[in-house]
Amino acid sequence: MDIKILQKIGLTPGEIKAYLALLKLGSSSTGPIATKSGVSRSKLYVVLEKLSKKGLVSHVDKKNIRYFHAVEPSKISDYLHERQEELKNLESEFQNFLPELQAYHDKKDASHKINVYSGFKAIKTAHEHTYLKLKRGDEYVVLSVPKHVSWDSLTFWEKDHLRRSKLGIGCRLLFNTDVDRNVVINRNSFKHTDARYMPTDLRTPTYFTIYKDTTLITIPSEAEPIGIEIVSAELTSAFKAYFDEFWKKSKPFK
Repeated sequence: MDIKILQKIGLTPGEIKAYLALLKLGSSSTGPIATKSGVSRSKLYVVLEKLSKKGLVSHVDKKNIRYFHAVEPSKISDYLHERQEELKNLESEFQNFLPELQAYHDKKDASHKINVYSGFKAIKTAHEHTYLKLKRGDEYVVLSVPKHVSWDSLTFWEKDHLRRSKLGIGCRLLFNTDVDRNVVINRNSFKHTDARYMPTDLRTPTYFTIYKDTTLITIPSEAEPIGIEIVSAELTSAFKAYFDEFWKKSKPFK
């Protein structure tokens, strides 16, 4: 029997063993349950108590001996529904707590102004910060976008631009001149997007994502890309000024 599903819904290995043993034994005292399940007697009472609280085991006392009984398996659905309700309540409580937690995270402590991300998954995490700070009508800009180094990154950015455009967040992109035209055409197919080529053949080993008070400097690599996130209004303003100068000299894509 594959018991992984029981673990996924929140039962511990010991609880699963005890419950399955009780299903086979029927009403039973702890001795046979311990033998059948392989759960030690020292732990069995705790396990049975937890199963009882989850509504999966009941008991009755006869002549000073406690007999346990597994409730019908269909009751596990009731337990799942209860967990769903608990999660909904927990989500509501967390949303009330989130502003306080976010305020702590956003403290203007120098140690929190620079974050380094290693690997493509980490880079995607850093990019998610755009959605935390930008709302409909805002935009981010990207300077010196290079060739994509992998198929995974290419497909990720296509999906991300679709998500961004649906949220009404704008994006201006300046691609390096060696990037395939089809990529630039693709980017311009999304709403709220203006993609162009750099007005110069100058190519840096990095590209810069600039928005609000944040600049994400990304060093692409097939093996392990690196991202350096700098949260600084002053520095981001300077990078934005560089972008604006290149943008003024660029031409709309045709």
